[in-house]
Amino acid sequence: METFFASISSVFRSLDWWQIVQAFIFLFAIVDPFGNIPITISMQDRGVKIHAGRVCTASVVIMLAFLFLGEWILKIFGVQIEYFAIAGGFIVFLMALEMILDIVIFKTNIGGEGSIVPLAFPMYAGPGAFTALLSLTAEYSTINLVVAVCIVILLLYIVLKTTNWLTKYIGQTVLYIIRKFFGIIVLAIAVKLMFGNIALIF
Repeated sequence: METFFASISSVFRSLDWWQIVQAFIFLFAIVDPFGNIPITISMQDRGVKIHAGRVCTASVVIMLAFLFLGEWILKIFGVQIEYFAIAGGFIVFLMALEMILDIVIFKTNIGGEGSIVPLAFPMYAGPGAFTALLSLTAEYSTINLVVAVCIVILLLYIVLKTTNWLTKYIGQTVLYIIRKFFGIIVLAIAVKLMFGNIALIF
């Protein structure tokens, strides 16, 4: 028992909470639970029952699978993580512009009628989250990213369970402002990812 608690204590001591906070803010902005509330409500209006537990379980499994397998996939194609981080930073940069300027750069025709598609994938655990996770592995430790992902999914669950309440009592205007704020945060981190890894290469 003492060995078990010692192992747990060792894991907690190895965590970098500043990295976790930074990764959490970045991933939360990419997943964008508040910005996707209108889509969730639209699905509910069409009679689709949103299972918050299923959505979050599927999302965390997909994101963690990509976190652990993503670098291995890059090695198959002979792509260094630094190069992917630069490319990923550029993609996330464009996504941030979408959030800030209310423009559509990326278009998708993927649709679905259930909780897993399109909510878990591709809306929450989609290409944006994959790109962000793999890009962050160039600068952040895996254990810190796992903790950040779990916190994001926990808050996503809360947002999904309280969607109607948030819309009614907080209002679309406040949610819109929150989306803009996170857009600016994402933009800044995307720039940091691109230029930080360019400096490493050159």
